[in-house]
Amino acid sequence: MHFCVDPNSTVPPSQQLTAAVLDAIACGELRPGDKLPAVRALAAQVLVNPNTVGKAWRDLEHLGATEGKNGSGVFVTERGPEVARAVRLAETLDQLRNAAELAMRAGHDAVSLQSVLDGVVLARAGTVRERDGEKAAATPRGKR
Repeated sequence: MHFCVDPNSTVPPSQQLTAAVLDAIACGELRPGDKLPAVRALAAQVLVNPNTVGKAWRDLEHLGATEGKNGSGVFVTERGPEVARAVRLAETLDQLRNAAELAMRAGHDAVSLQSVLDGVVLARAGTVRERDGEKAAATPRGKR
């Protein structure tokens, strides 16, 4: 798993890390029982203070997506995927609402916004179908 922090973003680095981990858990890249990177190692990798990573790890633990085990590290909980999906769905819908409101204030009409959203949905559906087709092709016939 690769993490990065955008120093030019208006989003604080700890929140960027929290969102990246939640995304990784929600999409299955990180599964229950998986260990998160060590605080100091990740801080050195993404060029932030170790306290920043520590804050992100505490925030994830507070949400219930991870749990710290003394001396062993921080691990994804059994509820982690459910928590991550719920948090990310709520956050992204809020961001979509804000973007739509901003676009409407800028003069875009509802038809053009709907067209953009439809295009995104169709493109995503095509990507999912392609992935599902690849999985089906890779699965032996007797095991489907």
